Amino acid sequence: MGPHPAVAAIRLAVRRVLHDILTELKATAGVPAATAAGPTPERPPSPLVLVACSGGADSMALASALAFEAPRLGIRAGGVTVDHGLQNGSDLRAEEVVLRLRELGLDPVEATAVSVGRAGGPEAAARDARYAALDAAAARHGAAAVLLGHTRDDQAETVLLGLARGSGIRSLSGMAAVSGADGRYRRPFLQVDRQTARKACMVQSLPVWDDPHNADPAYTRSRLRHEGLPALEKALGKGVVEALARTAQLSRDDADALDTWARQAEEGVRDATGVLECAKLYALPPAVRRRILRRAAIAAGAPAGALFARHIEEVDRLITGWRGQGAINLPGKVVAQRQGGRLVIRQG
Repeated sequence: MGPHPAVAAIRLAVRRVLHDILTELKATAGVPAATAAGPTPERPPSPLVLVACSGGADSMALASALAFEAPRLGIRAGGVTVDHGLQNGSDLRAEEVVLRLRELGLDPVEATAVSVGRAGGPEAAARDARYAALDAAAARHGAAAVLLGHTRDDQAETVLLGLARGSGIRSLSGMAAVSGADGRYRRPFLQVDRQTARKACMVQSLPVWDDPHNADPAYTRSRLRHEGLPALEKALGKGVVEALARTAQLSRDDADALDTWARQAEEGVRDATGVLECAKLYALPPAVRRRILRRAAIAAGAPAGALFARHIEEVDRLITGWRGQGAINLPGKVVAQRQGGRLVIRQG
């Protein structure tokens, strides 16, 4: 008899991602097959893949699947848990997660503590601190990739949050299956629902920790999860989560194509000194033009996370609705100003 369907589903998702990682590594530098004798100067160690694990059902299911699949593909599997220090006893909980990961056979395993700031709100600050810690752990251990346990439900929530911000098609594209520097972060579960991950933990008798922040209405995502999505399903019927996840993929395909178009068009709308020319920008489709403007603002020093659609729309009006208006102030002390038919974006 094979594994429970939930266990089979998570293992298959992880197996596909590990195959992708191996294929990419072999294409770039070559990866030797793992052997029981271990590494030698002629036989380097097998690639290492880490799992980011909070101890919750999603990441514990991911850790168990990685522990099962990695050895069969000649990959070393390790784990990292991040202690945000936002709750009493979080350090003890991190130690428990480390113990559970070691019991699954992962090695190396570590807990890393971070200091969460305030920039962008509590959720964004915690996320920034977490990714910085994961980046550092991956670099420290020489990991080929870090697996994240975001599920299809998380993707649906991300799409709705993007829709509420009105930030355009890129926000609607949700989380990428592959992201980060050199494709470091992989999300195997974007097509797996949250209940499947929880069921996989239950049938494998894996202890899980339910973060109270996930049920705290003070957090936007928590309200969306427990109030917003259930209300949508009640009004529109089942299938909302699947539809939102599908929207994310379609939106990502469109956004990627437009980003490519913008990169290719950007050189042609600059003069010999590299300054943007308003007439040439005006001739482009709005979606392409605004992407060029956003790229230019970020290059000038505007923080990407603080640069919203309304900022780009104001800059765009310097091109499409020119009435002699003054400079536009952007985040990061960046200023956009029209000067003699050219658009100058620079630090103020």
